[in-house]
Amino acid sequence: MNRTPLLLLIGVFFSANALAQAPKYSNEFLSIGVGARGLAMSKAQVASVNDLTSAYWNPAGLVEIKDNLQVGAQHAEYFAGIAKYDYGAVAINTDRKSGMAFSFLRFGVDDIPNTTDLIDQNGRVNYDRITSFSAADYAFLFSYARQLGPEGLSVGGNAKVIYRQVGDMANAWGFGLDVGAQYKLNDWRFGVIGRDITSTFNAWSFNLDERTIEVFEATNNEIPQNGVEVTLPKLSLGAARSWRIKEKFGVLAEVNFDVTTDGKRNVLVSGDPFSIDPNVGLELDYQGIIFLRAGLGNFQRIKAEVGDYYEYTMQPNVGIGVNIKETLSIDYALTDIGDQSVALYSNVFSLRVAINRKSE
Repeated sequence: MNRTPLLLLIGVFFSANALAQAPKYSNEFLSIGVGARGLAMSKAQVASVNDLTSAYWNPAGLVEIKDNLQVGAQHAEYFAGIAKYDYGAVAINTDRKSGMAFSFLRFGVDDIPNTTDLIDQNGRVNYDRITSFSAADYAFLFSYARQLGPEGLSVGGNAKVIYRQVGDMANAWGFGLDVGAQYKLNDWRFGVIGRDITSTFNAWSFNLDERTIEVFEATNNEIPQNGVEVTLPKLSLGAARSWRIKEKFGVLAEVNFDVTTDGKRNVLVSGDPFSIDPNVGLELDYQGIIFLRAGLGNFQRIKAEVGDYYEYTMQPNVGIGVNIKETLSIDYALTDIGDQSVALYSNVFSLRVAINRKSE
């Protein structure tokens, strides 16, 4: 009996879950990014972001929203359409010095065949006994930001609730906090955000029936137990500068540094426990209407197949955007999934609508 698809999927979700441990890449669906602008600029957003996607990149940017209400959405597909990634958000300018937002994210694989009962007790193959289930991760972000003294300084934070589900077999609830700040100085912008600052805890609960347990035992797989998965803090630093060229053209450049604390990673600056992953983004605009974007990220140091030396690789991303009467923004990004060896690029579209724009 072929139980491979089911066991592989269960292994991906469960293998890292032991009591109160902190595996690398926990809750990694929250590291994908939101908004085609940010993805086209290789996630270099911490300092310059100033719309409803600030709730994800740096909640301090919510104070820059000049509309009473912004609504945004995004849909993307990865791994040749197997995985679906969806995002939606609503942001409100509560007054001239503060803003708040609610965001929703889902990354999931649907219609996964469950072949556990493919063969009945009499040893006969019965395809009618195949069922399907979904494995999905959800995040709900509640964000608030406010301007503080000195002039140009704003701070913000996220309270996030995480729900992860693998069919009827397992689910987990988690809670975490993010805190960010931005500072404007003439044409310069600086930003910082601490993600999962108190660590984020996912409490897993498993509900395996006797048949599934038999499959685990027959295939010498460890039976997963209830436990807590910990996501350790991550710090992102950013600096951006903008220029105007002959009034009609503008340029914005940003560089970010993501500092992880969960041990050695295969990034440009790899260490234990701290690793540093840089991202660089560039945006060109014509009268704030048409935007061209590009970025470089996912820098990695890889040992050469032949010889005793290392090679350096990077991931380029590109995109465009259109802002129609400062009310409707449509953005597009061509971005990789992050695996240099596979290089499956995905088309990402995002939409933002401004409602009841305030007069200046």
